[in-house]
Amino acid sequence: MPRKRNALGALLEKFSYQATRATGTSAAFIVAAGVIVVWAITGPIFGFSDTWQLVINTGTTIVTFLMVFLIQRTQNKDALAIHLKLNEIVAAMEGASNRLIDVEDLTEPEIEALRKYYKRLIDLAREDDVLTSTHSIEEAATRHGTKYKKPPKGSKSSNGKLKDVRS
Repeated sequence: MPRKRNALGALLEKFSYQATRATGTSAAFIVAAGVIVVWAITGPIFGFSDTWQLVINTGTTIVTFLMVFLIQRTQNKDALAIHLKLNEIVAAMEGASNRLIDVEDLTEPEIEALRKYYKRLIDLAREDDVLTSTHSIEEAATRHGTKYKKPPKGSKSSNGKLKDVRS
């Protein structure tokens, strides 16, 4: 039985992909607009009857109902792919926090706590006027407190002692 499910899943995925590609084109929009124009033109022919209105209402309801599921499937797949790509970047970057891998699985309060965490990092970075100078709050706090006390490169005088670079 699982083989039929996999085959069915593959068929649905292929159909979903093709339908999403087809419905996201200018031609699909023109066809949809054309249907509405034809429906509007036929209004006087059918005396703007309840049946005439029911045809467009039923048609658009069915298309909308099916498109909701099609769009959701496509968004789920795209979101998963984006999450995987971002996880790979986070995992590969030296200095990046691995706490962010699978952050999408956290609860809303946990995500809000992380948002506050990064807001604090942003505030520290703004104080430094260099947004790319730190990677974590711990590192930002350490750098923020010590980097102005360290002499810049090349600040030693010819006798090897530190010179005042503020002047």
